Amino acid sequence: MIQITVIQIDNYGPWTVTPNPRRESDLQALQSRLYADLNLMFGSHKGLVFYTRFDNLIAITNGIDLLTHKRIQESIRNRYPFTVSMVIASAETPYEAQKLATKTLQEYGSAQDENRKEVLDVANELVMDGYVQIAHIDINNITGTLTDIVSAYDTYVNVNRVKLALMEELLNYNALMFFIGGDNFMSPSNGMSEEDFIDIFNRINEKYGIELKAGIGIGKTAEDASNLADLGLEKIRGKVVNKNVCTLRQDDFLESKMGIGKIYHPQV
Repeated sequence: MIQITVIQIDNYGPWTVTPNPRRESDLQALQSRLYADLNLMFGSHKGLVFYTRFDNLIAITNGIDLLTHKRIQESIRNRYPFTVSMVIASAETPYEAQKLATKTLQEYGSAQDENRKEVLDVANELVMDGYVQIAHIDINNITGTLTDIVSAYDTYVNVNRVKLALMEELLNYNALMFFIGGDNFMSPSNGMSEEDFIDIFNRINEKYGIELKAGIGIGKTAEDASNLADLGLEKIRGKVVNKNVCTLRQDDFLESKMGIGKIYHPQV
């Protein structure tokens, strides 16, 4: 089971134009700062936040309890000129979890309802013994094929083309996918296999002529899984493995690095 928290700024649209439209540069800076603060706050508890649309964010929060969410919510209220609502949900797949969290939040009222403020709820149950699977995906040799050859904007367009293709493909597996900068993407992907990713990458390569690779991490928290995914990607780059997907599991990694017995084994 993976635990997802949907975070939404309360009544944000109307606030941005009251009493008059606010400067766009200020709004962009404010949204970026909120994203950074939320990542630091959840990250201190081994969570991970993705910005999606900036006024709506999605966090992987396995192991993070309701009280911690409440403290984060209160901290945002003290730091910002607005509040945020949060709903937590868990499911076998990331897409199912975020869908349930979103539905529960919507039941409290519109995102632009001035009377809906600081919702904090658990849609079904908190996960203290689940697992997180994250794939860190990147484009092969983007510097040599795009960055150093075509314009900055053309590179950006190509990266977004790949992003959209990945999002649509991964949605077929009830996985999520987020752009994380450069030519990198992260996909919470509980339940997917290496073969699933290889098939997706082959289809995208056939359509766009762009090669992809992915490190996949499986761990108890988002931090554990994302760190292992990064290490898996480095193994591919260093040609330690001879394929474009490499999976690392938390118990196997700790056992090999520290010489201890198995402490955690997600059923996947």
